Amino acid sequence: EGERMPRSIWKGSISFGLVQIPVALYPAEEPNELHFTQLDKRNMPPIRYERVNRETGEPVSWDDIVRGYPYEKGEYVV
Repeated sequence: EGERMPRSIWKGSISFGLVQIPVALYPAEEPNELHFTQLDKRNMPPIRYERVNRETGEPVSWDDIVRGYPYEKGEYVV
């Protein structure tokens, strides 16, 4: 599969006396991310992501979820 050329953001020209040089501005970065779906290899249905407390096995609502940075095993800064 061939690569696509990025689309220019701006096109114009620079003039030096009687000489005109065409110029085009392109984005410096083009995202090339792949997103995969996890599948059950037995019959290929997508796998769900569930918000479950690892200790109790109980579901957790979005309102009860916070982000934490681990600084020691089992210890977090919220």
